[in-house]
Amino acid sequence: MADRNKDLLGMLSDLSEGAVQRLSEAPGADRALQALKGLGEKVDDLQRRTRGFEELEKRLSALEKRVDGMAKDKSHAKASVPRSSAKSGPAAKKP
Repeated sequence: MADRNKDLLGMLSDLSEGAVQRLSEAPGADRALQALKGLGEKVDDLQRRTRGFEELEKRLSALEKRVDGMAKDKSHAKASVPRSSAKSGPAAKKP
């Protein structure tokens, strides 16, 4: 059984080596290989850029909470001011 497995693995190894050789000799293989290498670099760059988004999202959430808090404070302040003192206009003239 062990000899059979070794033979099978040997055959697979030979087949894969032959396939890699044929692929490297194919027209356009150099361009495809260069594109794959460039793709790896671009993916790495994209990962570096997206890491910064997490920090920005946290900062944005904190700012949104602050703005919401300020908006609530202003709406409470307006509601607590009496209407008579909120009017602004010319003072009534005395006769």
